[in-house]
Amino acid sequence: MLYRENGQFKSTYASDQQMLPIAQDRVFMVLLLAFAFIGVPLVTSDYVFLSLLIPFLILTLAAIGLNLLVGYCGQISIGHAAFMAVGAYAAYNLVLRVPQLNFLVVLLLAGLIAAVIGVLFGIPSLRIKGLYLAVATLAAQFFSDWMFARVKWFTNYAHSGSVQTAPIELFGWTVETPVEKYLFLLAVLVVFTLVAKNLVRGHIGREWMAMRDMDVAAEVIGIRPVYAKLTAFAVSAFYCGVAGALWGFVYLGSWEPLAFNLNLSLNLLFMIIIGGMGSLLGSYFGAAFIVALPILLDQVPIWLGVPISTATSAHLALMIFGALIVFFLIVEPHGLARLWAIGKEKLRLWPFPH
Repeated sequence: MLYRENGQFKSTYASDQQMLPIAQDRVFMVLLLAFAFIGVPLVTSDYVFLSLLIPFLILTLAAIGLNLLVGYCGQISIGHAAFMAVGAYAAYNLVLRVPQLNFLVVLLLAGLIAAVIGVLFGIPSLRIKGLYLAVATLAAQFFSDWMFARVKWFTNYAHSGSVQTAPIELFGWTVETPVEKYLFLLAVLVVFTLVAKNLVRGHIGREWMAMRDMDVAAEVIGIRPVYAKLTAFAVSAFYCGVAGALWGFVYLGSWEPLAFNLNLSLNLLFMIIIGGMGSLLGSYFGAAFIVALPILLDQVPIWLGVPISTATSAHLALMIFGALIVFFLIVEPHGLARLWAIGKEKLRLWPFPH
């Protein structure tokens, strides 16, 4: 009886189309954000911030970007770590060569540069689809690995091929401690999630979903495939470019081209498959799962008094990832987000199911 819509009448179009139409959802979201911004910094250690929360927030942003393309527009991509690399190196060179830029401006410019590259690699989607498109996007991954390793200008001619970033400064505030990094990333993620939610609720999102469901029918009713597909690639690459800049500057601090390899691209794809394709909430669930599972596999055997080697836990993580992907593809293709939705539907009827 705690989660019912009884008595919640909508008298305007705005109230009927709001993002969270149920009052209980709005209250829960306010409490969740208050806990995330105020409660978590008070009760969490630096280790949890650095090993769990900070990578979770950045990978969630990247997973949202990939989900906009794969889950909402139906365009398969297995090379999105390349756009993260473009964003990271673009931000590095912008900070190095134009030091007077504010870091927020650097983030947006890095995302825009990644969006341009995403559009270039999205052009094949106008002619091919499915497995062929996946292979075409894989070319972006291989090309970025080669370019950032061989073209020394991107790394400021560093002999080792790695780059070192400076501390982030925002309006006189230096983002240095784990708590400050967490709060900065959380604010960025909330803003980008709101933007993505409104995009998929608007006409652009409806065009993407029409192309995903049946591109021929979408073209018949007046949707332009060129515009829909390329905007999906651009927005998706923009999100991943911003995530890549944050991954390099906030999480890594210094990196080499292999930091954005094919393994990272596959992990992003695993996130949206396990979390739920076509769901922003699924991006959160998938990123949390991918980040937390290796740590749990390291810690749980120790808690149970059965310590295992690091290599064994790494192999276990890979086997569990593979088994879960097969499981969700067979049993619940919409992932953890669908299980959450089913739970909410049952809760709305409890205790009088019918």
